[in-house]
Amino acid sequence: MKRTNALHSRALLGTLIGFAPSFVFGAVTEGPLQAYLGKPKLEMTKLFDQQRFPNVVVTTQGTVLATFGSKSVRARRSTDGGKTWGPPLSIATPGFQGGGTTVDETSGDVLAFVEDKHPPAPLTVYRSQDDGLTWKAEIPALTPDSLDHLPSMHMNEHGITLRRGPHAGRLIRPSRYYGQRNAREEWPTHYTNAIYSDDGGKTWRTSHPFPENGTGEAAIVELADGRLYYNSRVHWQERPDNRRRRAAISDDGGKTWKDWEIVYVLPDGPQDTNYGCMGGLTRLNVRGQDILLYSNCDSASGRHHGTIWASIDGGKTWPVKRLLFEGKFAYSSLAAGRPNTPSEGWIYLHFEGGPEGSSTLARFNLAWVLSGTSTAGEAEAAQGK
Repeated sequence: MKRTNALHSRALLGTLIGFAPSFVFGAVTEGPLQAYLGKPKLEMTKLFDQQRFPNVVVTTQGTVLATFGSKSVRARRSTDGGKTWGPPLSIATPGFQGGGTTVDETSGDVLAFVEDKHPPAPLTVYRSQDDGLTWKAEIPALTPDSLDHLPSMHMNEHGITLRRGPHAGRLIRPSRYYGQRNAREEWPTHYTNAIYSDDGGKTWRTSHPFPENGTGEAAIVELADGRLYYNSRVHWQERPDNRRRRAAISDDGGKTWKDWEIVYVLPDGPQDTNYGCMGGLTRLNVRGQDILLYSNCDSASGRHHGTIWASIDGGKTWPVKRLLFEGKFAYSSLAAGRPNTPSEGWIYLHFEGGPEGSSTLARFNLAWVLSGTSTAGEAEAAQGK
């Protein structure tokens, strides 16, 4: 593995800057690439003590909102792009973080998903209408999937609002079917899926299952052409190449998933285990471009060496990665800043671990990621070629 040289970095930047967008979305939600470039920047801040399970989102007002908790679900807010953080705020006590924290870009509301305990368990959705300051409980109407299974929420990347096509305004977040419980003998029955809402989160339908069983803990982004890219952890030791991530596509707004594949360049947690680790995924809010970032540990054994991978073609290839933190690094969540707010140009990573505590928020720009190392040859090595 060699450090990317100046020529390689310039080639990536040239591809990005020279890209002719085929689709342009409103400037409110997507802006210019240049905001994410400039001098490489990285900062880290401790957020929470104890407990587990991170998510991070950026509200429509540009507030960075981090959620956390396996016994009580809490939030912290930054209104200055991540420079400073307010005190912890209670969402639910007791409560179990279900992941999938979702910003409704139509109303500005934020939805947090809380289960009573480790799932399968009853679900409550908490809604904030003041940018994460206060939260009100709602019991959602949730429809089973095509196999008549009700999904569990834990533990997935944040949800999104669709911006394009006939389903614009739809809320969607990854979910999973947990079988009877989280037990090794149940893993073959587990699968990942998604729930989606067309009425602002009052009622939710469940997608068809992901095409491969033994999956769970996933992430969804919408691409510039309106398709959805789905990236999932593997949670079954008998699956082929189960140390590498899975991906699929939806062209019907998240109702069904197709063209699943093994993403050989992306590790699914430590490479000495037979099941993966929750990873983060986000698409930068850049007009007409599909710049995706993925986070996970990049380690031969143990959950450490937290790393960021970048794709500039919507997940087809992942040509560059950069080590963020060598020490403890487990579950993680990624979010991108919004144009015309204090968060513009920043990328946010909330992860378990870090220099000072069990929860750390890192913020950095794309220029910092592109100064990393090339992944050339890693996919072939993972396949034993």
